[in-house]
Order: sequence, then C-alpha cells, then structure tokens
Amino acid sequence: MTTTIDSAGVDQHGHKVNIGGNPQTGPFFITSANPGDVIAVRFDRVVPNRPYGHTSGRLAAHVVDPEFVFKLPPERGRAIWNVDTEAWTATLASHDPVEPDLPAFKIPLDPMVGCFGVAPDRGQAISCATSGPHGGNMDYRGFRQGVTVYLPVFVPGALFQLGDGHATQGCGEIAGTGIEISLDVTFTAWIHRRDQPIFWPRADDGTWLMAAGNARPLDQALQHATTELVQWLGEDYGYSTRAASLLLGQCVRYDVGNVFDPAYTMVAKIEKALVEAYAPRR
Repeated sequence: MTTTIDSAGVDQHGHKVNIGGNPQTGPFFITSANPGDVIAVRFDRVVPNRPYGHTSGRLAAHVVDPEFVFKLPPERGRAIWNVDTEAWTATLASHDPVEPDLPAFKIPLDPMVGCFGVAPDRGQAISCATSGPHGGNMDYRGFRQGVTVYLPVFVPGALFQLGDGHATQGCGEIAGTGIEISLDVTFTAWIHRRDQPIFWPRADDGTWLMAAGNARPLDQALQHATTELVQWLGEDYGYSTRAASLLLGQCVRYDVGNVFDPAYTMVAKIEKALVEAYAPRR
C-alpha cells in the first residue's frame, strides 16, 4: 500500500509537499525485472484519502473551435469539490470563484490513476506531463481499481511509479484536470513471463482487453493502440491477422485518454469473453 499526492503536490493532509506537474510516488524497484521483460501491475485498491479535490473551470482551448475560444470563461482559480467516500460522490462546493450561483453538481466517484509507468528507454528523462511506450500521463478512465496493466521494461528493476490521482474525470481530460486528489493505492506487481515483448501499455480488467497508444496527432496514437491489440490477439490467443481484422473490424471500441498534454492517448479495446470464445489457442 502507498499514497500519492495530487497533481499540484498536495498530500492527504492538505500540505504542499512537492512542486506541481504530476509528482509521482516511487520509483518502486521490481526485483529481477530486466530490459525486455514485461511487468504486470494490478491496482487492487484506489481510493481518495482526503475530503476535497480541485478542478479547472475552463475547457482547454484546443478542444473547441478556434472561433469559440473567446467565449470560454476566464481561468480565475480552481473549482473545489467536496469528496465523500461513504456516499461515493463529489459535490461542487458553494461560492465558486467565477460564478457563485452555480448549482451544486453532485456526481459519482470513479477514482483512477492518471499517471503511471516505468523508467523510459535509453536513459531518457521524460516529463510526467506526457506519455509514451513507458506509460506516463495517459489520464484514461479505465485505469481504475481492479485493472491489471502491462508495461515493457527498459531498465533493471523497471522503476515503476504512479501519481496524478483523480476522484473522477471525463474522457479526454478536456479541461486539463480531473477532480485532482491524493489517493491511497494498493497494488501488486510481478514479472509477466512471455516469449514476445510488448511495445505499448496493455491492460485487462476482466471484461476488456485494452491497448494504449500515446502520440500526437491522435490518429498516430490510434495506430499504435490498434497495432498493439492485434499483436496481443495473435501472440496470446492465436488469431491470424485476418481473423483479428474480421473480429476487431466489427467489435473494437476506442476510448479517448488524455487529449490535453503533449502526447495524446487512444485506447483500443475488445471484450475479453468474445476473444476467448473464438480463440484458436486458449
């Protein structure tokens, strides 16, 4: 079990203990993990550990038409949300700094880990504001409690780290934030033995097989995600590329992860039960 601080560096007690920019908890050394391996990390428990979070009050300029940008509200301070882990809700606090008469929106919690990954390849130092084959700031709603993620290993020990917790978040993180909050996280990590390497993050929540591609423009992220999912179906389930094409062509689903930061995230996914039902190799 560990804790994370929020994207602004504030901990569960409300103390600013680090600079902002998605500070991470870790790194965690995974014993016997070596370059070329794959690690699996299961998020056993992901729960907010303080009674409030904060969000931006303005959509990102690049997610609306250029001529609409001037109509967006000013960004004058964050909106505060009261987080109730017993009722499992987040409620917009009264006295919004821009519009004091806003309704007290009450929405269900859906906690997620916005940023996690391993040390990048070739000694790179990559900002936690972006993402790549190593993981990073993907801000995907599916990276929640119960999911198992798979990551390629580039350095001895993998050096896994995590942070940027959200009490909930819409697809794409189109306002630049979810409900930013610190988390209690319990995770289990192990080396996932396999014959072939993986090239992009994968995930399995028991219902969906998911592959994430991280790049800009968005169509390149989609290409990475689709390729990784096709390879997964071939390597682990015995699908030919034709069989995978026929099944994915009608049954794939795409989810948008982060479209706010330097690299965008697209997730290609397919129902696991469907894949297993027709798999030549089970």
